[in-house]
Amino acid sequence: MLLAITATMMCFAAQAQKFGYVNTSEIFNVMPDKVTAENTLKQVSEKYETEFKNLQDAFQKKMNDYEAADKDPSTPQAIKDRHNQELQDDYMKIQNFQQTASQDIQRQQDTLLAPITQKLQNAIQAVGAEGGYTFIFDMSSMTILYTGTGAEDITAKVKAKLGIK
Repeated sequence: MLLAITATMMCFAAQAQKFGYVNTSEIFNVMPDKVTAENTLKQVSEKYETEFKNLQDAFQKKMNDYEAADKDPSTPQAIKDRHNQELQDDYMKIQNFQQTASQDIQRQQDTLLAPITQKLQNAIQAVGAEGGYTFIFDMSSMTILYTGTGAEDITAKVKAKLGIK
């Protein structure tokens, strides 16, 4: 008897659940804040690229000058050794610059995109609470092979909540 009551309660509970799904990638890609963040990142990246090219050009010029001096038999070995050390130091500076630039761009990307992601999450939670959803699945991060009548696509509702047409 207890088993029958439990099974009946589970059926009612399962019927009361409301499922929704949303495509967060679709929404995220059309959010105006994302475009602004991408433009900022593009500007920063271009500045780093310009500086990197300047460092490479200066390194190449120095290398050409030193190669010419090294070919001159009258150049003392101590000068050749100093040139070689300077080139090695400059090469290390370029590598360090690349690493620092990459880390800074990644940090700025994380900083700029985090509030946008949070804004999207807040909108999904608001739609979920307003609609009485038990679960909302993200279609962009999983594969759904079948969607029955018990699930509703709430992508448009989340876009509306964010003011996106």
